[in-house]
Amino acid sequence: MSQSDQITRPLTSAIDHSSLIVANTSKALEFYMGILGLDIDESRPDLGYPGAWLQVGDGQIHLLEVPDPYASVDRPEHGGRDSHIALRIFDLEEVIRRLQGAGISYSKSKSGRAALFCRDYDGNTIELVEK
Repeated sequence: MSQSDQITRPLTSAIDHSSLIVANTSKALEFYMGILGLDIDESRPDLGYPGAWLQVGDGQIHLLEVPDPYASVDRPEHGGRDSHIALRIFDLEEVIRRLQGAGISYSKSKSGRAALFCRDYDGNTIELVEK
């Protein structure tokens, strides 16, 4: 590879997965499968702790049922001002109905986009962007 290729072509091509800490995998799956409609990747090996891998397009969310070192951190009210992952969705209104049905609060994106922020049952911030 020439030096000019190294400068013009990015070294990183995609996000493979993002990991989120959860207190109870089964409860977390109620959110990720039941509300967001994600599927489990059954190829997750025994890693010595509970968890799940969820398929999101070509990437994944890895749920880790491990002690949360951030449990005592104060989180901002609006998720857009917190660390978060953003997922593309097809139908924002359907997601809103599901969130409301589950009693999960959310706030619309302050950017004016068709997007909202919510937190899973463990306080992890998820941005949902309609594309």
